Amino acid sequence: MDRRSFLRTSALGGGAAAAASLAAPAIAQGARTLTMVATWPRGLAGVWDSVERFSNTVSELTDGQLTIDAKAAGELVGALEVFDAVTSGQADLYHGCEYYFIGQHPALAYFTTVPFGMTTPELMTWYYGQDGMALHHELGEIFGLRGFLAGNTGAQGGGWFRNPVTSAADFQGLKFRMPGLGGEVMAKLGASVQVLPGGEIYQALSTGALDATEWIGPWSDEKLGLQEIAKNYYPAGFHEPGAALVVNANLEVFNSLSASHQKAIEIAAAETHQHNYGLFLANNGPALERLVQSGVQIQEFSDDIWDAFGSASQEVLGQYAGDPIYDKIYKSAMDSMRSSAQWLEVSDNRYSTQRNRVLAAL
Repeated sequence: MDRRSFLRTSALGGGAAAAASLAAPAIAQGARTLTMVATWPRGLAGVWDSVERFSNTVSELTDGQLTIDAKAAGELVGALEVFDAVTSGQADLYHGCEYYFIGQHPALAYFTTVPFGMTTPELMTWYYGQDGMALHHELGEIFGLRGFLAGNTGAQGGGWFRNPVTSAADFQGLKFRMPGLGGEVMAKLGASVQVLPGGEIYQALSTGALDATEWIGPWSDEKLGLQEIAKNYYPAGFHEPGAALVVNANLEVFNSLSASHQKAIEIAAAETHQHNYGLFLANNGPALERLVQSGVQIQEFSDDIWDAFGSASQEVLGQYAGDPIYDKIYKSAMDSMRSSAQWLEVSDNRYSTQRNRVLAAL
């Protein structure tokens, strides 16, 4: 069975009947191409893979009747201009991270990640098993958007530093790249925070415009070349415990599609989300080994620094209270995280600890 057939039968539940229900409206509607702008440069490891995966899957699910013309950052609009491009109708969809656009609404961050927030399994529980997706749509409608998760990096690293940090005081005045609400946390700790798209990080770090930066994880960071400049790497970070990528469509454009094409976009996004998560996990371990062998020093934040991260995170997450949609999303996400974390702690986490202990002794 080829990949297209598998996607159509497994996601839509039903062999030839499902294929017919998907293809017939598409033929009636005729072929259509949508322009999608991305926050990523072409070829950027992991994140551009998700752009290609989503675009190809949409075409495969619709037998080529709906195609995505993906534009990398700078090819049509700038990396951080994609939100405005889609809401204004200049482009049909964007692929990126919602936390780049917290200036539009801070609750958007919950559909990428928030500091001390959900891991990827916890996010998936909320989004697919509870009301996360519905809340994403409710928030998106304010801006004329319809969004879906469409990629996931898993837990992201704490960052690359020229010099180790030994206390929270070391962040004072540090020129640090970190987007989203995590960046607001670092600002509370005294860092000079910059929000730069991925394609600009290497140059900023190499010229001294940045003292430190976070990007994604060992695989993507190695491809970006950050180890060539900063030799202290912190694999565990507070700010992105399970970062999702998204596809957002202009709502009028989305509503103009046939029901089967709308479903194809939803299914392609979900399939891309799970595939991308696996891709990052598969590549991060080997990349970390290579980084260590190249001379990178693996560091860990002290408990005092983690406590400072936690206190500042609670301040940041609480400062937007009072906005009705923010409060609704915050409560839903936090309730879901506490519930799923309670179960994962006594099941998955306990198992992993014991498995690793037993295997290490063999």
